[in-house]
Amino acid sequence: MPTVLAILAEGFEEIEAVTPIDLLRRAGADVTVAALGETIHVTGGRATLTLHADTTLAAVELNNFDAIFLPGGPGTKNLRADPRVRAIALRHHAAGRLVTAICAAPTVLHDGGLLANRRYTAHPSVGNELTDILADERVVLDGQLLTSRGAGTALDFGLRLVELLFSPEKSREVAGSICA
Repeated sequence: MPTVLAILAEGFEEIEAVTPIDLLRRAGADVTVAALGETIHVTGGRATLTLHADTTLAAVELNNFDAIFLPGGPGTKNLRADPRVRAIALRHHAAGRLVTAICAAPTVLHDGGLLANRRYTAHPSVGNELTDILADERVVLDGQLLTSRGAGTALDFGLRLVELLFSPEKSREVAGSICA
């Protein structure tokens, strides 16, 4: 069963976090939701959801996962400010594991130098910083880096994660079960 680390920072975009996590769990992935802060309670950027993470990042930061998932939203600034997040992404990338980010979260990958000479997409709001965004692409895979544009692409992004970690058939099965 594939393992995924989803890192939630205060201010995460709710749809971008919940949709891929839910799809991965429906597929059978072992998803560990880790709160960036000191408690397991993390409130989204719209303050419409407070999620109870499985653990804190401090408890699992040295563990290895098949994939790392970074939701975006206003909380991206908190992901960028914590050097552990960049270190985890760099370590997993160096090991050939899947590193994924949606919305503004590809800026974390940029900070670590992972987007240099790579194809990627991100939310248009970070276009001044990530000047090579493939603006017309909803989801972009380049090697072991998967990026997506934002809340409106979270379903596509989550199903692509299922495809990469399991198979195209599993992705179609999960999509069919939710009438996608």
